[in-house]
Amino acid sequence: MPVNVSIRQVPDDVIKTLRKRAKKHRRSLQGELNLILEEAAAGEKLGAREMYARVRRLGIQTSSDSTAIIRELRDAR
Repeated sequence: MPVNVSIRQVPDDVIKTLRKRAKKHRRSLQGELNLILEEAAAGEKLGAREMYARVRRLGIQTSSDSTAIIRELRDAR
């Protein structure tokens, strides 16, 4: 069952920005806020570029090269 939540003292400029965002997405302010909260609760979703950058930053490497694997499979035929 849904629960009502109140957020106090939200700055006017933040509300203005959220209203513009809601209008852009053809949603009510309430609908936009619900979506923002749902996305935040679901966790961070990274795009391909962000994921690639994170992998590079962490220095993660694979132990094999896919090109070499494909060549081996082809040569085995």
